[in-house]
Amino acid sequence: MMKQNLDLAFTAIAPAIWGSTYLVTTEFLPAGYPLTVAMLRALPAGLLLLLVVRQIPKGIWWPRSFLLGALNFSFFWAMLFVSAYRLPGGVAATVGAIQPLIVVMLSRVVLGSPVKALSVIAGIAGIAGVALLVLTPGAALDPLGVAAGLAGAVSMAFGTVLSRHWAPPVSPLTFTAWQLAAGGLLLVPVALFFEPSLPPLTASHLMGFAYLGLIGAAFTYLLWFRGLSRLEPSQVSPLGFLSPVVAILLGWGVLGQQVTAVQAIGIAVVFASVWMSQQAQMVRRAGSLRT
Repeated sequence: MMKQNLDLAFTAIAPAIWGSTYLVTTEFLPAGYPLTVAMLRALPAGLLLLLVVRQIPKGIWWPRSFLLGALNFSFFWAMLFVSAYRLPGGVAATVGAIQPLIVVMLSRVVLGSPVKALSVIAGIAGIAGVALLVLTPGAALDPLGVAAGLAGAVSMAFGTVLSRHWAPPVSPLTFTAWQLAAGGLLLVPVALFFEPSLPPLTASHLMGFAYLGLIGAAFTYLLWFRGLSRLEPSQVSPLGFLSPVVAILLGWGVLGQQVTAVQAIGIAVVFASVWMSQQAQMVRRAGSLRT
């Protein structure tokens, strides 16, 4: 139990750091280049890790690495940005919060994991908590934005489950390098086609890119894939609810933004949903031990 709690704690660091992405992007990076930023977040980090591990995919792992790179990075980030541009931030975040529920269902189909009622309740509670955190009364719905948000959630859910299902015969560091490099390469033509060239970069811009690449991508996804290699996807995925919580807290602590009573309730609901998702797995393990 202690080992599993440590694995959960290490894995939770990843979405907590992802919560800083909005702050770093708005305060340190040039505005209006989301796909280029995504490419520069993934590709240099992936290439750097490849230099460290000095191991490239072999055989079936070439197409798998590119598929997982697309699901976890390229397609996911592209849909995330489309959703963010066409929807208010709160609506986009709430639509994306459906991902843990999709993971529960995919785990049943792909991994044969049972669907626990407590896991479903935890997923619904997480969506409600995120909605309380980020939704505003005047939030509007755009059909294309909602579709993009759902597509991104499905993409990341498939990437999460398949990363566990295929269980690569390499270390989490090598697995992270393969996916980041593949995902970054897939983003290169998309960024070049859809966006203009970056303006001259300042020291602040370079610091932002370095943080997002080394900390926000290489380090965090190493922890994320390490967690997926040791824990059930339905345990790992709800940890993503921590990302908007950290974003709200950083906005309060660093940017001086106010935290309302409704948002405070949302934070409590998110933590409760994460706790429930872990309890569901404990109940499952207890049942399997008795049988």
